[in-house]
Amino acid sequence: MTTRWADNDAYGHVNNTVYYEWFDSAVNAWMVEQGLLDIAKGDPIALVVETRCTYAAPLEFPQTVEIGLAVAELGRSSIRYRIGIFAEGSDGAAAEGEFVHVVVDRASRRPVEIPSHWRPKLEAIS
Repeated sequence: MTTRWADNDAYGHVNNTVYYEWFDSAVNAWMVEQGLLDIAKGDPIALVVETRCTYAAPLEFPQTVEIGLAVAELGRSSIRYRIGIFAEGSDGAAAEGEFVHVVVDRASRRPVEIPSHWRPKLEAIS
């Protein structure tokens, strides 16, 4: 991804809220690409229930960032992802975080078991 002019805050670096947007975009884009999630019509869907982020180095505009994604824990209805945000070409993460989805029925919003056809793809990035 690339940073945007509007991503910088008054201190001249990417604001912390932008990292959470990147987390959400990276996880959901991966799920859509893998055929796991149909955002408009799919059932079940995955809702975010927890996020956290630890910052190690500033990023700023203009800059390209790379996002690493892995599954840290796979439960009955929950998926905990580990995410790293890197300046392009950097070995060290500028930020590291976690992002937790709970798989729910679209209509009731109640947790359901992760579909069996999702598991191999999620396990592949564990």
